[in-house]
Amino acid sequence: METPNYNYIICGGGASGILLATKLVADPFFSDKKILLLEKDPKTTNDRTWCFWEKGEGELDHLVSKKWNSAFFKAKNFKKYFYTKPFTYKLIRGIDLYKNFNTIKSNYKNLEYLNAEIIKIDRINNTVLTDKGSFSSNSIFSSILDIDLLNNQNKFPLLKQHFIGQLVETENKIFNPTVVTFMDFDLPQKNSTRFMYVLPFSKTKALVEYTLFSSNELEKDEYTDSIKTYLKNLNSGNFKIIETEQGCIPMTAYKFKSNNSENLLHIGTAGGWTKASTGYTFLNTVNKTKELVLFLKKGKTLNKFEKITRFWFYDLLFLDVLNEHNDMGSFIFKRMFKKNKPEIIFKFLDNKTTIWEELNFIKTFKKKWFVQALIKRLF
Repeated sequence: METPNYNYIICGGGASGILLATKLVADPFFSDKKILLLEKDPKTTNDRTWCFWEKGEGELDHLVSKKWNSAFFKAKNFKKYFYTKPFTYKLIRGIDLYKNFNTIKSNYKNLEYLNAEIIKIDRINNTVLTDKGSFSSNSIFSSILDIDLLNNQNKFPLLKQHFIGQLVETENKIFNPTVVTFMDFDLPQKNSTRFMYVLPFSKTKALVEYTLFSSNELEKDEYTDSIKTYLKNLNSGNFKIIETEQGCIPMTAYKFKSNNSENLLHIGTAGGWTKASTGYTFLNTVNKTKELVLFLKKGKTLNKFEKITRFWFYDLLFLDVLNEHNDMGSFIFKRMFKKNKPEIIFKFLDNKTTIWEELNFIKTFKKKWFVQALIKRLF
């Protein structure tokens, strides 16, 4: 049987796959190109929440369900309320992105969507083998992360941003719906980097997330018990859990581009699109897919797309320090928020600062740790 051929095959229907497919079909340049998106899960539930900061209006504002212009940071003996302007902190629910894509895919005949489990991507024959058959293309994009690649190397540190978040409704009015709790480190650190992240929707309803930046994940009860204790300390009264989400995002400066080829490009977290020092992925994915569509119009091979920038090196040093001093994560982020304007922090995390701004930003950290990390990398 002849293998169906497509101009573009996208493996994985998460944020990066959906955003890339959406941008391709929306551009008249690709109107005569056959596009296939493969995803094993039906994507019918709200399995995740994406947050990002952005100046002014954005292309996905119609999907944003909540916005904030104020935030709160807390650590032991320090707290800071601040306005996020000129940025707005925005939230998109996974289910809203999936529903929007369902509408989009029904409007374009050149886009096919198939619920199928990907078994193998054959780099030699440019073929994707699934449980529903094989498909070929000279341009394959994959958001499927091979965690073994990260675990089996020791050149770059590998931390994890792992968390459980619970959408809760409390008996007492304990939340300020206009203020995001960006990071609350004022809780037992237990020799690792741990904080609470709170996205409030009303005075009694919020997504409360217990997050760690560390090497090892916890038993589920430790996450949920920590959320319960946190709410109790806020005098929540009784509360009910409406939704639960769980995630584990690799934080590494591993050079994902080395896994790309002329006909295969890894995207999303699998392509190194996650901000290694924080775990933020969504806005970078929005920007990267936009760049990728422009790149595809030039007809270059896919392994020419990714470029290493100075921000990659900053992330590498930061992870070296956080890996070496994981019990001091609270101290590191405390210095960041204590000594820098919020606008500079957001610009730096968005890879949009000038070199002068970056030098001043880096000075705010404990210099000895970063100098040691720099020396190890250079020598």
